[in-house]
Amino acid sequence: MNRFQRLFPLAALSAALVLGGAALLVAPTAASAAAQQQRTQAPGFYRAMLGDFEITALSDGTVDLGVAKLLAEPAARTDAALAKAFVHDPLETSVNAFLVNTGSKLVLIDAGAGTLFGPTLGKLVANLRAAGYQPEQVDDIFITHMHPDHVGGLSADGQRVFPNATLHADKRESDFWLSQDRLAAAPEGMKGFFQGAMASVNPYVAAGKYQPFEADGEPVPGVRTLASHGHTAGHTSYLVESKGQRLLVIGDLIHVAAVQFADPGVTIAFDSDAKAAERSREAVFKLAAGEGALVGAAHLQFPGLGHLRAAGKSWQWVPANYSTELK
Repeated sequence: MNRFQRLFPLAALSAALVLGGAALLVAPTAASAAAQQQRTQAPGFYRAMLGDFEITALSDGTVDLGVAKLLAEPAARTDAALAKAFVHDPLETSVNAFLVNTGSKLVLIDAGAGTLFGPTLGKLVANLRAAGYQPEQVDDIFITHMHPDHVGGLSADGQRVFPNATLHADKRESDFWLSQDRLAAAPEGMKGFFQGAMASVNPYVAAGKYQPFEADGEPVPGVRTLASHGHTAGHTSYLVESKGQRLLVIGDLIHVAAVQFADPGVTIAFDSDAKAAERSREAVFKLAAGEGALVGAAHLQFPGLGHLRAAGKSWQWVPANYSTELK
C-alpha cells in the first residue's frame, strides 16, 4: 500500500471502483460540434455576515477609466504600477454598492450610476433582485457623495427607484450639488455632475424623503456616519457594526489599488480638495487597520471587500476570503 492509500483509503477504494467500472462502459463518442461560448458573467452580488447583519455587495458594473491622466502621478509610473498588477490603462474599474440587512432595516449604501455613466454600468437594481430583494423593500439609502456613479441609480425618468426609502447624505453634499447657482457657475465639463445629482436626488427631496445630516451620528441603529471630506465637500464613510464586528464603507477614498495603496499620497482629478482627501484616506485607513474592520470600497475589484494592513507608509490590501457559506 502506498502513502496515498494509507492516508486516503476510501478515496483510493473509490478510485479503484471507478477505474474498474470504466472498462465495462462504452467509450464516449467525440463531440460533434464545439460548444458555444456564453460570454456572460454570473449575477454581481456577494454576501457576508457581520455579526447579526447580512452584508450583500452589489455590482453596478465596471467602467474603463484613463487613470494615467487622472492620477496626480507621472503617467509612466502609473503604467508601470498597473503592469505590475497585470492590468493596464484604461483601467476597468468596478462600481460597487453595499446592502445591509440588519434584521429590522434594509439599508443601501450608494446606488450606482443608473444611466448617467454609460452602458457598462446601471446593473445595480438587476443584481439587487438577483440577490433576492426588491427595490420597494429598501428602507434607507446612505450616499457617500453625490457624484453620478453613486447617485444615478436613485431615480429613473423622474421617479424614485426606491419608493419607500429615506435618503441620507451630508448636508454639504446637497448644498453643493443641488445648487442652481453653483450649476450656473460650473465649468461646462462639470455641469453634467450637477445635473445628474439634481435629477437623481430631487425626486426624494420633493417627496419629503431626503434627510441630510450635519454631524457624525447614527441615523439607523448599527449604521454610523463618519465624515471623510475632501473627495467632495461632504464625502462620508459609514461604519456598520453588529456584535462587535465592523464594516467601514469608504466610498471614493481610493480608486486605483495598484497605485494608491503603495503611495497613498497620490490623489485623483475627481478630488475637489486633494490635500483633504489624502488626509481623510490616511485617517480612515488607520481606523480600519487599527480595529481590524472589514472594508467596503466603491472602486476596488468587485466585491470590494477586504482588510487593510499597514506597511510602513504604504498599505496592504487583503481581499476577503471567498466563502460559499454565510458564517
